[in-house]
Amino acid sequence: MSEQEQHINDKQFMIECLSDAVVQMLIEDYGYDIPTAMHTLYTSNTYRKLEDERTGLYYQSAVYLYDILKQELSTK
Repeated sequence: MSEQEQHINDKQFMIECLSDAVVQMLIEDYGYDIPTAMHTLYTSNTYRKLEDERTGLYYQSAVYLYDILKQELSTK
């Protein structure tokens, strides 16, 4: 595996871990079921930023990411 492929795999792993944690937070705080929590995250601007490597958001904590998402949800 090349260094670039490893970087892509590592980034994807971090995004998946963060996503799992944020979905759990949505379930706990908003009472969403799993599909609703996943839809809320994956269709958000926050998730688009998370996937954009230039933002470096995937290096942040799940709590930080969740705070950004909550702010986005409160302005909708």
